[in-house]
This record gives sequence, C-alpha cells and structure tokens, in this order.
Amino acid sequence: MHPKRTDKIATGIIYTVVFAVVAILVFLIGYILVNGVPDINWHFLTSQAQSFSAGGGIRDQLFNSLYLLVLTLIISFPIAMGAGIYLAEYAKDNWITDIIRTSIEVLSSLPSVVVGLFGYLLLVNQLNMGFSILSGAIALTFFNLPLLTRNIEESLNSVPGLQKEAGISLGLSDWKTITKIIVPEALPGILTGVILSSGRVFGEAAALIYTAGQSAPSVSYTNWNIFDPSSFLNPMRPAETLAVHIWKVNTEAVTPDAHAISSGSSAVLIIVILIFNLGARFIGNHIYKKMTAAK
Repeated sequence: MHPKRTDKIATGIIYTVVFAVVAILVFLIGYILVNGVPDINWHFLTSQAQSFSAGGGIRDQLFNSLYLLVLTLIISFPIAMGAGIYLAEYAKDNWITDIIRTSIEVLSSLPSVVVGLFGYLLLVNQLNMGFSILSGAIALTFFNLPLLTRNIEESLNSVPGLQKEAGISLGLSDWKTITKIIVPEALPGILTGVILSSGRVFGEAAALIYTAGQSAPSVSYTNWNIFDPSSFLNPMRPAETLAVHIWKVNTEAVTPDAHAISSGSSAVLIIVILIFNLGARFIGNHIYKKMTAAK
C-alpha cells in the first residue's frame, strides 16, 4: 500500500478514536448535568439531608467533602513535596531509588477499595480512630501520594538545567538553588497537579466508606471548638462525603425524592470536579504567563 494512503488511513483511525472518546465523555457529563441541574437550588445546597422525608439537601455532605480534601492536602502535600524534591534533585540511579519508584507505581495501581479496607483495619480498628474525617484523610493520603509525587517530580525535572547551574555559579547551595530557583520555576506545574489531585480526592467514595463512615451526624456550624464532638471542625467525627452520599442514596435511600437527590448530588459533584480541572488549567497558564512576563 502507498505510504501516503497508509498515513491517511492511520490518521483517520486516530481521529475517529479521539472523536469517540470525546463524544462518550460529553454524553456522560451532559446526561448527568441535564438530569441533575434542575434539582439544584439554594435550599438543596444549604439544607440538611433527610433520612425518610422529602426535601433534604447536601449541606453537610458538601462541607465534609471540602473539609476532608483540605485535611488530605495538609497531610499529603508536604510528604509528596519532599519525596518529589528528593527523587528529582538528590536521588541517584541505584537500587534504592528503583525500590522507591516501584513502590510509588504499585501504590498508584491499588484499587481505592483496597486502600479503604487497609485504612479500616489499621486506622479504624487497630489504632481505634473510628470512622472519622482524620481516618479518611490518612487513607486518601495513601491514595493521593503517588499521583502528587510524580507530578511534583516531573515539574521539577522540567526546569532547564541551566537554571540550577546559574544558581550554583552564583555561590548558592544546592538547597538554596532548589528552594529559590527550581521550585518557583516549577510552581505552575506543581499547582496544576495539586488541583487535579484535589478533584480526584473530592470524587472518591470507596476508600471513604470504610474510613470516614456512611453517617452524617448533625453538627453545629457556630461551634469552633475543634475538640467538641458537635463542632463542624472536629476531625474525629464520622463524615459522609458527597460521593458516599450518592452511593448511599442509590442503594439504601427510602426517601420519596431519592432520584432527585441522587441526580442533583451527582451534578454538583461533576460541576465541582470540572471546576477543579478547568481551574488547574487556567491558574497554571496564568502563573506561567506572569512568570514569563516578569523575566
């Protein structure tokens, strides 16, 4: 067959596959939004969920998801940052580095339900932390670390070597060069990775069923005492997240408007994840352009 004809056929196949993938994605997102957006209103977002009567909302579930996300990032980001800097700047090509990279790859391939069962056995049972936001955050840290570490490492490796050489030639130590030159230069990529991993954490359900729990007890949003069980900031209270709430409504709910609650919750979840993804792209490009203009 003529090379040009072969190239046209291959190009056509690639475009067809890409179009099919995009079409499936648009169909799924569109279906969820078309069915769920009409059920979203201010009352739905700010009212407490109901177990038996109609008219419940997702106030606590939405807050729990955001609180769990913030706590997970507080735990996982420093660890991932340190691991990324070590792998990109200090690690030598030897068997120890190979073990670290293999461990990261294995951890990233674990199903979330396995991470949840591990968290249930270790955190909930052995360490007696119970079903709590903190247990869920630690479990999601294991789930989030591989993606975040690889992203930070790749962002640091993408910085041109001349940047580091310039810092060393000016008499800066390796640490000063990394913290003052390389990390700021890699900041757009690091921030993009953090936001993208946030979207992944926000939509996680399986790992949280076994760690954060499936109940959403009433909490006081005026009580700022972090040690009070009724406080919304208490990390040791059980917390049903939005993703877990969707699963629970579809499997166990007996409310008359279960379908509307499920559709509206799914639409809110999709909208938040889209905001994370589009926001990551926008913020990363904005910081990159700002840094480029300042040079």
